[in-house]
Amino acid sequence: MLAFSILTTAVATDAPVATDAPPHVDNPFVGATAYLNPDYGEKVNQQATQTAGSLGEKMAQVATYPTAVWMDRIGAITGTAADGTKIAMSLREHLDAALVQKLPGKPITFLMVVYNLPNRDCHALASNGEIPHGSIERYKTDYIDSIAEIVSDPQYADIRIVATIEPDSLPNLVTNLSTPACARAKSSGEYVEGVQYALNKLYQIPNVYTYVDLGHSGWLGWDSAFSPTVTLITDTIKGTHAGVNTVDGFVSNTSGSTPVVEPFLPEFTGSQPFRSADFYDWNPYADEVSYMSAMYDAFVAAGLPTTIGMLVDTSRNGWGGPQRPTVASASKDVNTFVDESRIDKRPHRGGWCNQIGMGIGERPVIEPYEHFDAFVWVKPPGESDGVSAAGIIDPNDPAKGFDGMCDPNATNRDKPQYSTNAMAGAPHAGWWFTEQFEMLVDNAYPPLP
Repeated sequence: MLAFSILTTAVATDAPVATDAPPHVDNPFVGATAYLNPDYGEKVNQQATQTAGSLGEKMAQVATYPTAVWMDRIGAITGTAADGTKIAMSLREHLDAALVQKLPGKPITFLMVVYNLPNRDCHALASNGEIPHGSIERYKTDYIDSIAEIVSDPQYADIRIVATIEPDSLPNLVTNLSTPACARAKSSGEYVEGVQYALNKLYQIPNVYTYVDLGHSGWLGWDSAFSPTVTLITDTIKGTHAGVNTVDGFVSNTSGSTPVVEPFLPEFTGSQPFRSADFYDWNPYADEVSYMSAMYDAFVAAGLPTTIGMLVDTSRNGWGGPQRPTVASASKDVNTFVDESRIDKRPHRGGWCNQIGMGIGERPVIEPYEHFDAFVWVKPPGESDGVSAAGIIDPNDPAKGFDGMCDPNATNRDKPQYSTNAMAGAPHAGWWFTEQFEMLVDNAYPPLP
């Protein structure tokens, strides 16, 4: 296991220009430093300087870890709001900054999220996209082509651009077809077509590495979802121009809070398997390592190369703090044992919006397990998952809506016997959520020193 090499300050005053394109490697994170997003660092440091004592010091440390840059709107490519106002760094400005941070003779990774399909987020409302159903050509020309034009610029050839592809999109076509918007995404083929187009365009650029989203274990772990997911995504990949060689791997737990491992569950000595507990509902995968290891085996068996690697978003799945168990329960009752032993303290694994109790998880690290390329921070800790009350418009991205799963006073949409477990006072998705960031730092595991 190798720690990421982190840069905390710029190391050069002028951005070097690449002359020869480096080869496409198996694991882009090996031997590379990682880009630190100045926009994110500014938000973190502002709250850290306003927070006294050791908590503020811990907050400041978070800015020293690499986080993904989300291309979640066409305007994000240029760093502009819906009205054209400049609100953030553009994609090109980020890549220029990565060149400034790059050490001589050493590659640097730039983690980017491609997230703007037509009819996006079909089973939820908090991150509805700007491109409506039926507008796949706009997705291709105004969004993907614009990104590809920038990242293919020869001056960025020494940057290993790691692109995670369309979170939640293809998994929604497996489990959520009862939702009309997802049924339309399935029948129109626009999700599959969009993902294939993105993969085809990015595959042509040697320094771009693509990782397709696989949801998370608490969503797709059951046999009824696991196998169809593998089939759908394999067929999607095989339908690209380069087939199974198009992708570098897969990513799970994007913006999620499912633990990397559940350390105490294997210690259960009762007569029933722990997965029979109400919390797991016979899902065989309690954590992301077991889930993604099984996904690796399944995709290789389906014909993908053994060189594929797995990523897990560990930005918010630490579950530390005083509620974290330190030993396994002694109970022989499966529900009591699981509830007392699990580190995931959500009332239900389907809770996804601004979950109470989350903490910053494992720091970004290279090759933590066999077949895992890295643990990464895809969701920048401190950015909201969705607004907690209706009637509030996001001026930068008016397409975002209110989702009841973000309402702290509501019940879980899919399992109404459980609460949403959402924090109160949350702004729209992507906006800075001061109270959540404090909670994430307090509950970090491993703890921030």
